[in-house]
Formats: sequence, structure tokens, C-alpha cells
Amino acid sequence: MFSYKKLWKLMIDRGVKKGELRGFLSSATIAKLGKDEYVSMEVLDKLCNYFGVSIEEIIEHIPDNEE
Repeated sequence: MFSYKKLWKLMIDRGVKKGELRGFLSSATIAKLGKDEYVSMEVLDKLCNYFGVSIEEIIEHIPDNEE
């Protein structure tokens, strides 16, 4: 599973509102990010470029619990 909690923290730290992302992302894509759902590499690239960060600063891999 992947989590975008790092993205939301980055946005808070920089004072960026979700509405500002609507300039280059659709509302549906922003909703997917909020639910930790799949988004394309293109979306992740746009976010990295917008914030000037590497991908590991906006997304985190959380291993599945193997039982």
C-alpha cells in the first residue's frame, strides 16, 4: 500500500491548500490522493515538480502485513 500522508504534511508545512492543486490536478485525482488510492506516475511527477521535491518526500510505501 502507498500513503500520501507525506504530501499532506508537506502542504501544511508550506501553507498550500488543496484548492491550489486544482490548477493542474482534477478534483477526482485530489480525492484519490486523499483516500490513498492509485494515481498515475504523471500525477506524481506533477506534484514533485510543483513542490520541487523527490518522490519519496510525497509518497510512502507501507508493506502489507503478511500473515
